[in-house]
Amino acid sequence: MAEIGFTLMCEQTPAKELVEDAVAAERTGFDYAVISDHYFPWLEEMGHSPYAWSVLGAVAQATERLPLMTYVTCPIMRYHPAVVAQKAATMGVLSDGRFTLGVGAGENLNEHVVGHGWPPVNTRHEMFREAIEVIKELFQGGYRNYRGEYFDLDSARLFDLPERPVPIAVAASGEQSVDIAAELGDGLVSTDPDRSLVEKYAASGGEGKPVYGQLAVCYDPDRDAAIERAHRMWRWAVTGWKVMSELPAPVNFAAATETVRPQDVAEKVPCGADVDAVVEAVRQYTEAGFTHLALVQVGRERQREFFEWSEKELLPALRDL
Repeated sequence: MAEIGFTLMCEQTPAKELVEDAVAAERTGFDYAVISDHYFPWLEEMGHSPYAWSVLGAVAQATERLPLMTYVTCPIMRYHPAVVAQKAATMGVLSDGRFTLGVGAGENLNEHVVGHGWPPVNTRHEMFREAIEVIKELFQGGYRNYRGEYFDLDSARLFDLPERPVPIAVAASGEQSVDIAAELGDGLVSTDPDRSLVEKYAASGGEGKPVYGQLAVCYDPDRDAAIERAHRMWRWAVTGWKVMSELPAPVNFAAATETVRPQDVAEKVPCGADVDAVVEAVRQYTEAGFTHLALVQVGRERQREFFEWSEKELLPALRDL
């Protein structure tokens, strides 16, 4: 059975409420928590996007046992990888070793804000590989130098390191990125239950390492209300990664999803209060080889009720899977 996590969704929730959600997730019995790291929400209707790393620091102090993870941070443009390494190491210390650094090659939506343009995907993967190498260098301690095509280190050192290096989980969606994940990462991150990707990861050197996934659900006692909310807040996810990584702003996601129907979203997002529907969706991930799966409750209107439902019905059913 996969470990079941909870997603702290910055794009739909104010910062203080995210900390409260983390405490509630720990109390409810979720196995771990992940947090998104965006500059923008995908859609204006989502309404929020606080700085994930500030929230993480607060969450580390507000929780006791809950493992924490970025899902995911991009270390190639908005942040220099040396800064990501420092942030991650500090989180490792603050959380007493409960933190995993999840990294990905990023989305135009968040990275264009620094004004450096948006490179083609092959270039992004080259930058991504270098960025992970920089982070791993700094995690070793001592003064470090690095000369790459895209990133340099000049006598850099992290003075505050956790007792053990922070694990790095690497997001992948195709052959290039899965090779990077297998070579340089301590785990794989993927949003879709793609068995072939997991098998490729294992064959390339990732055998036995954790595989992290994510599943959106929209709990509401009224299924029609759940479908309406999922469509209003989550229709951007129907576009697929090749579109999601390229669009620059919420207005573009709104335009790209004008023809997405409520039933299109409901086919991908279990809506309502049907435990069996969520169990079957989770089963797709476990059968594909995922060891960890973080749930996202779409919208904050029913967040408290979602925790109650999860504690009483959903988590017991998933643990019987």
